[in-house]
Amino acid sequence: MNRREFLHGAATTALTLGFAAEVVDLNAKAQRSSQMQTGSLKKAVILSMLPESLSMVDKFKLAADVGFQGVEVAPTNDPKEIRILRGASEKAGIPIHSIIYGGWGKPLSSADPADGAEAVEAAKLALQSAKELGADGLLLVPGVVNPDNRYADVYHRSQKRVKELIPTAEKTGVTICIENVWNSFLLSPMEFARYVDECKSPFVQAYFDVGNVIGAFGFSQDWILTLGKRIKKIHLKDFKLPERQWTNIGDGSVNWPQVKKALAEVGFHGYATTELGGGDEKYLRDLSHRIDKLLL
Repeated sequence: MNRREFLHGAATTALTLGFAAEVVDLNAKAQRSSQMQTGSLKKAVILSMLPESLSMVDKFKLAADVGFQGVEVAPTNDPKEIRILRGASEKAGIPIHSIIYGGWGKPLSSADPADGAEAVEAAKLALQSAKELGADGLLLVPGVVNPDNRYADVYHRSQKRVKELIPTAEKTGVTICIENVWNSFLLSPMEFARYVDECKSPFVQAYFDVGNVIGAFGFSQDWILTLGKRIKKIHLKDFKLPERQWTNIGDGSVNWPQVKKALAEVGFHGYATTELGGGDEKYLRDLSHRIDKLLL
């Protein structure tokens, strides 16, 4: 090979390599774009779903090993429990992203002023617990409609008391995440959106449960599109019709392709936490894979 042939060959190789590098770069950009379009959703698991036989550190390590990126726990104001949970989270390298506070016992919507005041104080403690555990969200059921508590009264009483929590939420940096549950309250996505908006604070958002609306309250994808940017966090489960049975993710009547599309459209990029029965490593690994297959 003479010098001219060598230089021609080198130039051709450089062009080929450059083109290949450009293709790889374009593919990487396309993949990143695809991840952004699906909302860069982060998978999480509830602590109680992890094997009870494991130490706390090993529970968090297992969660991370099978592919979860966050853990959701119950609130605690016990300093020892907080140290154990924070330590396990840090050693495993997987954050505690949310606290399942609930609010069913003495709800914020209580007609009894004393119970209502107690509910506010308990929620404030839960917000402080979330801060101590490193979580940025608190799941809150704001009120319960029943024969003794009219819908309109539950709406106004609960919203008034949620607003009383906002200064504590701001101080702790923890968002109050209102969840849609089977409490005969906030029965449509438009009303849910209105309820959140009327609180007039970025520290009051929605915790949308994909499975809770199936069969009685509409369609998951419609709720997602209506709630839009108000959605801070998501619970994942499935519900099978007409049997009306809770099922594993992907085995029920949730339209997961439409849910994925809706999440991408609203740009959701937060935590989606499985809310199912617990199980062993094989079960949890399969569950993580199901989420990948259906939503990522």
